[in-house]
Amino acid sequence: MAKTMIAAQLYTVRDFMKTPKDMAESLKKVKAIGYDAVQLSGHGPVDDKELKKMVDDAGLIIAATHVGYEEIRDNPNSVIEQHKLFECKHVAIGGLPGEYRSAEGYSRFAKEASVAVKKLADAGLVFSYHNHSFELEKYGNRTGLQILYEDSDPKLFNSEIDTYWIQHGGGDPAAWIRKLKGRAYIVHFKDMTMKGSQQLFAEVGEGNLNWPAILDACREAGTEWYIVEQDVCQRDPFESLAISLKNLKSWGIN
Repeated sequence: MAKTMIAAQLYTVRDFMKTPKDMAESLKKVKAIGYDAVQLSGHGPVDDKELKKMVDDAGLIIAATHVGYEEIRDNPNSVIEQHKLFECKHVAIGGLPGEYRSAEGYSRFAKEASVAVKKLADAGLVFSYHNHSFELEKYGNRTGLQILYEDSDPKLFNSEIDTYWIQHGGGDPAAWIRKLKGRAYIVHFKDMTMKGSQQLFAEVGEGNLNWPAILDACREAGTEWYIVEQDVCQRDPFESLAISLKNLKSWGIN
């Protein structure tokens, strides 16, 4: 078990992760800020072994990844091999493929993905789904997100609740995390602030989300990783990661 619960989602610093040289330098910067773990996403092309060496050399561990659904469905053995190399059990997809974005499609994806990820689960990996806000559109009396979790196999289809996007869609992040108790192993910590009537991404603790309620929900749900992400930063992204980490640690989270 990792000694930390906090990881940095590298998508936050994607503009600094385009070449192997940039990746190596950025990983060391993330470590210097105070993070001990990362989620792989948004980086440029690099060999898996080289990437793992960069992460190791920076003194970091890989908490989770984002992988395309088609790769999981069509090349599960490759995904398993990659995650064994990364020494990482959490594999997530970044969103729902476009062809499934209908009432019938959500249900179909929930069932198809439950079958597709069975091989990953048998190999010790944990699959999770990362939401945005479009999944909170209602189809009859259920939102797309409800359909995904109600129609999928709860033993195989887990969640990567993104706090900002749930709030953006008019949902309650804490309520969703609680609803998915036992399926919410990784949560994206992302805050929201306002500029006039415009919603903006903010550092964790600098916006308007109810963090005491979110943290309580994570503890109740059995969340293993609090993954800090900021899609768009109003300042240097590394500074944003530092502010989020400082606030989390001020709340007594290691």
